Amino acid sequence: MKLLRRGPSLDDRLNALLEAADLAGGRLPADVVAAAREVADRAGVRRSLSVDHTVAALAGATGSGKSSLFNELTGAELATVGVTRPTTSTAQAALWDGDGAGPLLDWLEIPRRHAVAADTGLAGLVLLDLPDHDSIELGHRLEVDRLVEVVDLLVWVLDPQKYADAAVHERYLRPLARHREVMVVVLNQIDRLPAAAVSRCLADLRRLLADDGLDGVPVLGVSARTGAGLPELRSLLGEKVAARLSWAGRLSADVATAADALAAAGGSGGGVVGVSSGLSKALTGALSTAAGVPLVVDAVGKAHRHRAVVATGWPVTRWVRRFRPDPLRRLRIGGSSAAAGEIVGKTSLPEASGVQKAQVETAIRDVGEAAAEGLPGVWAASVRRAARSRAGELADALDKAVSTTSLSAARRPRWWRAVGLVQWVVFAAMAAGALWLGVLFGLDYLRLPELPTPTLLEVPWPTVLLVLGALAGVLVALLSRVAAWIGGRRRARGTAKALRAAVGEVARTDVLDPVTAELDRYTAFTTALTQARQ
Repeated sequence: MKLLRRGPSLDDRLNALLEAADLAGGRLPADVVAAAREVADRAGVRRSLSVDHTVAALAGATGSGKSSLFNELTGAELATVGVTRPTTSTAQAALWDGDGAGPLLDWLEIPRRHAVAADTGLAGLVLLDLPDHDSIELGHRLEVDRLVEVVDLLVWVLDPQKYADAAVHERYLRPLARHREVMVVVLNQIDRLPAAAVSRCLADLRRLLADDGLDGVPVLGVSARTGAGLPELRSLLGEKVAARLSWAGRLSADVATAADALAAAGGSGGGVVGVSSGLSKALTGALSTAAGVPLVVDAVGKAHRHRAVVATGWPVTRWVRRFRPDPLRRLRIGGSSAAAGEIVGKTSLPEASGVQKAQVETAIRDVGEAAAEGLPGVWAASVRRAARSRAGELADALDKAVSTTSLSAARRPRWWRAVGLVQWVVFAAMAAGALWLGVLFGLDYLRLPELPTPTLLEVPWPTVLLVLGALAGVLVALLSRVAAWIGGRRRARGTAKALRAAVGEVARTDVLDPVTAELDRYTAFTTALTQARQ
């Protein structure tokens, strides 16, 4: 027998089939996925029943003589024999040493059971006589179809007149190509042929079976009427029963067939290509533009300069700046709540234009198309859907990313406070000088005695304080503006970099990750499918 095979065990292949079916859920046709799960479930039930019994079924067309063959193999007239019309309406079982086979036959729903005289060569055999697969009764055909799917060993009984009938080949034999190791083909009624014609018929039958993918299946010529070939058939059945492996071979073939069906439904194909870095950058760029990143970056630079003037400008004139709008606050970025690290509501960034939305859609579509390249149709469509699966959430995710990332743009550099303090000190000196001069002017106006006034190089100190205070305040304000301009450009560049990274994270989370997850799902599916088909 060829049932002892290298490679994954039956348990591993069943687990792989179940995994493949789970991964294919929602992608491949539901009936194909359900059939794969049913195979796995059926395998578990079959193994839990008797593995010491081999259930073999005699299947054939009307007039093929399978009921006669059933009687000859059992040595009793258990089946009613007909010639031109079906006489077997329900399957019946003959048991050689049938102890413990009851639950198995209950599962197979075989009510008619017959114990056969002990035959050590066939101990453990449960032989079924099935209704005719071409019966005019629909119930008979359905019964055959049901049992053909679950028995351990299939014995197809053909006759010289109809062994080439397309019905049996196309409906049963060809679809069961994976089951060659648990199949036997019997050409019955060879006594009706001349001796020379028997070998020609058997050779032609083997050719037809090879065309069905069943090359190597045992083909025996027998005659239920004369007993020719029956010893060879008994011996072959005895070998298969003694090996106690037909049930495993059947399940193994079922697993492979179900895996083939998953593959044929569009479940396997080319390898995974993935998404290039160029497409990822294009996607990030399109999302950045749509999210208003250029507008925010420009506002960051302007806001930095605006706030620097308010914080470090000459106290005499800086109050005028407060009447100008703050560029970031106009966008609802960097307000008082932002300074506290809290995001309240959405920003006031303008909605993406139609062109920008079209660019985003194109970039997402390009990502999906690139990732789906080379995949089977159903999986390619699933990857493209995954790329668009969170498109409705992109706007809010981008807005949140922009507002959160821009919080750093609202932070006030420490030097502003120091310069602001210097400005107030200088302003206080200037104010003191102006007040001092005012007092001196008042005393002179009232013709009061002049107070002694200290000088600096013959220049009165009140004048020094006034003039130097004013000049120092203006100079510090001008230097602060230069520093603010440089800092604004640096902060804008840093914000642009941070925003691109934040938008790239949104692109990864909402577009690339779903695509990658679907590609990983496909890879896991093909790996499980390959294991199940071995």
